[in-house]
Amino acid sequence: MKVEFTQPLRARMRQALAKARRREIGGVLMAEQVEAGYFRLADFTIDEVTGGAAHFVRSVEHHRHALDRFYEETASDFARFNYLGEWHSHPNHLPIPSATDLASMQDLVEGEPDIPFAMLLIVRTAWWRRLLLSATLFQRGAPPEPIEIIDSAQGNQT
Repeated sequence: MKVEFTQPLRARMRQALAKARRREIGGVLMAEQVEAGYFRLADFTIDEVTGGAAHFVRSVEHHRHALDRFYEETASDFARFNYLGEWHSHPNHLPIPSATDLASMQDLVEGEPDIPFAMLLIVRTAWWRRLLLSATLFQRGAPPEPIEIIDSAQGNQT
């Protein structure tokens, strides 16, 4: 799977991370399916309330309105525009999934009948506000696997 992460969304995420400083934040990812196996991030939510220094649990209600608005704006074209997964920051650690992250995402795809797969994006900032990230695909009945993130401005992976 490949996911395009546009510069405007990267800039917005860097801004949110700078505001949160050393506190974990996160939310949900919404995307457009451009072709089979290729998605373009369209938007993401930011839960700035529930995170701590080393822990983030997304509040479902906090993001429901944003998802509903996204579906309304995309004429509920679920085959093309839909929920892609979750994201959160690891401001004090490497941007890789923890054991808790892995278990939570696998539980999500195994337990939700309408979510056969989901992406987990973990981010943090580095020197010069550079965005460091990892992206992992979770699918029902399959082990997690890496996702290639495409930088739309440079046309290469990160």
